[in-house]
Amino acid sequence: MRVARLLVAALVLVLLPIACSDSDVPDRPSGQIAVATGNPGGVYAEYGAGYAGVIGRRLPDASARVLHTGGSVENLRKVEAGQAQAGFALADAAADAVAGHPPFSRPLPVVALAALYDNYVQLVVRADSPVRSAKALRGLRVSVGSDGSGTALIAERILKVAGLSPETDVTSLRLNVRESAAALAAGRIDAFFWSGGLPTGAITELRRGTSIRLVDLGDVVGELTRAYGELYTETTVPAVVYGAQSAVTTVSVPNFLVVRRDMAESEAYWLTRLLFDGQAQLIRAHPEARRLDRRSAIATHPLELHPGAARWYREAHP
Repeated sequence: MRVARLLVAALVLVLLPIACSDSDVPDRPSGQIAVATGNPGGVYAEYGAGYAGVIGRRLPDASARVLHTGGSVENLRKVEAGQAQAGFALADAAADAVAGHPPFSRPLPVVALAALYDNYVQLVVRADSPVRSAKALRGLRVSVGSDGSGTALIAERILKVAGLSPETDVTSLRLNVRESAAALAAGRIDAFFWSGGLPTGAITELRRGTSIRLVDLGDVVGELTRAYGELYTETTVPAVVYGAQSAVTTVSVPNFLVVRRDMAESEAYWLTRLLFDGQAQLIRAHPEARRLDRRSAIATHPLELHPGAARWYREAHP
């Protein structure tokens, strides 16, 4: 399925108007550029801080700042409202945004600059927990992620396909990843969901003082993809990531960098270009930046690629 999306994206890029291949470099943008990221301790926050640093160093007439948010849903709303010029968002939340499906009340005019990396859903419990599947969460205290997060969106979908109501069958708490980790360590919750890149700093810190493990989600992945579509892919969290005894089956979702559709072409061009010009700095901010690749970055379905981003990709592939 992802190979098909890459082929479609490549075809779209080829068919873009020839004006996009103009070799004249557009003017560098100026002014304030806010980047909507996510929970402190999560990959969005670390990756976004690195990206803002690249923008600040390489655009002399611009200033960049990071907005810590609940995550994907809030980021999409902030970008649409003009409160952030760019934001990180999961593909499933982005699909709901452009379609105007809940939790969005109307379609949002957002497009993508790049596909960045994949998020992995991580259901974390203490090592001695009896929970071995999502279905076993019935009657337990579960953090489903903070308000406005992509974690909350997919956590509630996983609970539903596992036959559980997030409102009545579990005690749902809305905690960010650091709050979730602290609550699990203190015994205030029994499990927490997190959707993020690998490794996630807050989970790495948690396991230094608390024995934890990830719950295998293999029994719900098939139903999740049947119910909600091809944006979800079955994958594994390698054992080495958190020092586990074996790999754990889970589901992954692509991450995008999103902007408003009406962003100036020159600004979109430079914000895309700086992802790649500054990739070495981004890798130092978080290793998931190693996955940034010009060939796969154009696979942004269900979002369109901004013409300014498309221009950069065309010029980067002479």
